Parts: sequence; structure tokens; C-alpha cells
Amino acid sequence: MENEKEPHPSQRKDHRTDAFATKFAHKTASWQQKAAKYGAKKEKPQPPGGVDDTPIPDAPPGYTVKIVFHRAESLPMADINSCSSDPYILAQLNVDLPPRHKQDPHMRFRTPTIRRSTDPIWNCEWIIANVPSSGFKLKARIYDEDPADHDDRLGNVHVHVNTIHDNWTGIKEQPYKIKKRMGSKRAYMIRGCAAMLSSGLEMSGKLIVSVQLLGRTDIGSNGGRVWTVGPCAWSRHLSPMIGRLAGTKEAGQGKNGAKTEQYNFQANQFQLAGPVPPPLYHRYVEFKPFIAGMFTARSLRGYILNRALHHQHSRVYNYDRTTLYGSFPSPSKEMSLQLLNLVNYDRGGRIFTYVLTLDGLFRFTETGKEFGIDLLSKHTMHADVNIYVAFSGEFFVRRLKTPHSEQPSNSSQESHPVAETDEGPPSSDPPSDPANYALYIDNDSGTYRPSAKLLPLLKEFMQTNFPGLKIVTLDCGADAEKMGRMKGEQRERKKAEGKGTVFIQDGRSSLSSSDEEELDERIREFGQDGADGGGVRKEKTKMKVKREIKDSKVVGWMHGDTERAGEDMKAVDGRSAGADREIGHSSGEQRQDGL
Repeated sequence: MENEKEPHPSQRKDHRTDAFATKFAHKTASWQQKAAKYGAKKEKPQPPGGVDDTPIPDAPPGYTVKIVFHRAESLPMADINSCSSDPYILAQLNVDLPPRHKQDPHMRFRTPTIRRSTDPIWNCEWIIANVPSSGFKLKARIYDEDPADHDDRLGNVHVHVNTIHDNWTGIKEQPYKIKKRMGSKRAYMIRGCAAMLSSGLEMSGKLIVSVQLLGRTDIGSNGGRVWTVGPCAWSRHLSPMIGRLAGTKEAGQGKNGAKTEQYNFQANQFQLAGPVPPPLYHRYVEFKPFIAGMFTARSLRGYILNRALHHQHSRVYNYDRTTLYGSFPSPSKEMSLQLLNLVNYDRGGRIFTYVLTLDGLFRFTETGKEFGIDLLSKHTMHADVNIYVAFSGEFFVRRLKTPHSEQPSNSSQESHPVAETDEGPPSSDPPSDPANYALYIDNDSGTYRPSAKLLPLLKEFMQTNFPGLKIVTLDCGADAEKMGRMKGEQRERKKAEGKGTVFIQDGRSSLSSSDEEELDERIREFGQDGADGGGVRKEKTKMKVKREIKDSKVVGWMHGDTERAGEDMKAVDGRSAGADREIGHSSGEQRQDGL
């Protein structure tokens, strides 16, 4: 039996287990196919948002126009205490060109605020490119600035231009009646009472506007969007309340050169000359379910968050008497110096959060690990909850040891704060040539997640607007190690130089301790208080001089800032001398009696 051979499979009789084996083999093959189909690791889908490659709609090239807001006449008095107003214009331009998305923000422009005037004079220009031949609709809202409460609307003006062509003559200082329908009821009630007492007083004011045709816009073939050409206006906003929360202070100088500090938080805006490169177009990223509701304000939770962020934006970029304004006709070396001035050059090791809007408005504030600053550095707040922006991230400024090097991004390039350079802080003032500095800018923004492939376009755009300043881009992904190291060095320098907020070098808009000393010296010239009520008159004069000193330090719009500030101070000195004469004593008697 041992030598008996096994039968051939074809000759072997079927066994009852053979059917189970065949069925099991088929099941195994089926399981393997399912494993190959579903067992492989799937890539996690990315949340919607980020770079949007939607093209600009095709349209023929348009025209470049200049809108000038000259002045307003017979505005109502919104402030009962001063019997006047603090008016400004918020303008919006609408054209027939279809946007890339319906959520794209409108073209807007804000004039500076004119203090205590019902007949303000602005003479502000707004140059817009690529306005279509079908014309435009300009809506100008006039407001009274009231930082302590809310800004009261004083009325609206609508300017409709139905067609533009090569021979269009434009509009020359045309007065437009201010519509009162949406105006402040309180302001017009005061205006009505004043009109009843004065027969020559009109109820309705006027806004004088000009529109000039500058020619066709030379952009090539596609004219599917409009943008701001100029002027390149900037503004600096200070908030003592936020500064106290964030623990940031503004440096000053008191008596005998002693250093003083006051709590302040600084926000900055800079209008850059367009157009912004079309590929720079990013949508918010829906990395959480509630994000979409926050931007669109559709749900109750989203509406509350949306309103809270709008309010936070308005408080950070708050307009009041401390706001500084300035302007440049076009990009220049002086414009680059102004940017360096706003960020305090390379001192303090500061890092800034920025947002670049679709119309080229560059907004930025200091950011950091501190609770208050970190709370205010969200790109959503800087963008004013806009669904689309051009770019966002962070930047910082460093001084180069070899200013005229062709490769500032080279890792071997020595710069402050890594190495102390010649004339480096804090031993002396920073040099005033933009070629001594490099602006390192990145795409580190979780809200919009800008594409690293577009950093070269951002660099080109920034170099065009800030001549002489070296622009270096950093990718938060590929350059994460280098970027983290450099930002760490910035933080270490900040600790070494002390914590503070950025401040402008050319002047102060608030009444500091040195101004108080100047005020006291002026008041002491009036002598001691007399029994004839001289103390009351002296206190009134003190308040008047104090107010004018504060107002005179606000930098003028579209003029030489330093020269205008000097002229304003001379005017204040002349008015204060007139106030001296109102006291009723001669200067010799004041010195004899008072001193």
C-alpha cells in the first residue's frame, strides 16, 4: 500500500469539501479586489478657498478720469457744543462692468476730515483708470465724524455720467444739491431752527465736484475692471484704549529731554498705485464650518461674528483728531521713506500683519505673541471681513550691512538684528536712504492661504510702489525653517530693545507732556488770577490754545507735511498772542504783577 501512487486529479473522485474550497477561492478574490479599491489611503480633500483663477471678464479698454471733491457749502451743524461739524466724504464708484464674483468689494474713497466747519474745503483728487464708455454712477455720502459715538450722515450726492467718449468735456466745479432724506434728523433739526432765525440761511447744502477726462487707459486688450491710479494716500490711526489692552506704548519727550510714554496702538493704511496683478485674487478658506457664515452673515452666529469683526475693524482703523493723513502723487523714494517711517524703520524687531485689497489698499498693524496684539492681528479683521483680497501675510523690515547688494535674500547677507551694522540702532538714528533696508514679506495667512507661486508677482508690485526698498519674499511652506528663524530673531531683538508700538518720527498728533509744558509757559505769561474774573478768562484761553495746539499737529492732506505743520504752528502762535491781548493787560504789566 505504501508504494501505491496517488491518483491523477482528473481521475480522483469528487469530495464534498471541494465545493467549499471553490467558493472560498472566489470570496478571497472578491475581498482582494475590494481591498485594492477601498483599502488605499485617500487624500484628504482641501477646504474650498485660497487662490481663485477666475479670469477678469473681457471688455474693451476704458478711460482714465479724475474726480475732484472741491468743497461743501451750508452743511448742517451736527455738534451742538461747537455749533459746527467735522465733515468728510465717503465716495463709491459704480460701473457697468461685471465683477469676477458678486462678492467683490466696491471701489471706495475717503477724504480727510475737516475740523469744525460747515463750509469745508477738501480739494481731494481721486484718479480712476479703465472707466467704461458707458459712464459711471458716483455716490458721495457726507458724514460728521464722531469717534465717541457714531458718525452722523449729513446727506448724499449722486453724480451720474451716462457716456464717456474722446471729446467728452467733463464736469467743472458743478454744485450738487445734498439730499437730506438719509441725513441725521438731529443735525437738520438744528439747521431748521437756525434757518427760522436767519432769513439768508438755506436748509439744503451743496457739494461742488469736478470730473476731468485724462484720456484712454493704456492697458492692452482687456478692460474688464477699474482701479485706483492715485494719489497714493496714507493714514495713521492711534487707539489709546487698544494700546492699554495690548500693553503697547508710544515714545515721547518731556521736560529737559526726559523720555515719556503713553499707551497707544497704531494701525496704518497705504493706497498703492494700481493695478494689482490680476492673478492676485484669493478667497477666504472654509477650514471650519462657521467660517462661511461669518463672511456671508447668513446664520445668526455668522451675523454676530460678522458685525463684531466689522466693529473691531472700525475701532482699530478709527478716525479721530489724532489721525494723521498724507499723500504722494505717484510712487517715489519719499513714499518708501514714509512706509519705513510708519513701521519705525528696523527698530524694535517688530513683525507686522498685512492685507492687500483688490484695489491696492495696504493695511497693516504690529503683531506678536502678546494677547492684545495677537487678538487684533487676524487677517479677517484687517480685510474688514471681505470675501476676496489680493494677498495677505506678515512682513518685517531689516537693515542691510551691504545696502547695494544685488541679492538681499542671500542667507549670508548680514543684517540687523542678527548683526549690529554701521549706524545701527539703538545708538543712532536710522539712515534715510531706502536702499539700506529690505522688506521681508511672506504669505503666512491661514484665513486666505495665498499661493506661494504668486509671490514673484507680489514682489514686483511692491517694488513698483516702493522704489529703492529691497523686497524679499518668503514662502511659509518651502521657507518655513528660514522664516521661523528670522522671526525668532525679530522677537529676541524686540525683547532686547523693549516693548512698544510703532510711532511716526515727524510729529505727534496728541497733546503730550511737552505740549503741556509749552501750554503752561504760555498761560503763565498772563500773570496771576485777578479779582475781576481774569482766572475764568485765563482758563478759557488755556482751553482754546490747548485745542489749537492739538489740531495744528495733524498733518495736512496732499501738501508738504512738515512745512504745513510749521505754518499752522505760526498761526496758532499768532492767535494765542491775540488771546493775550483779550485778557486786558499789557505784557509789561503781566510781567510786573505776575512774575
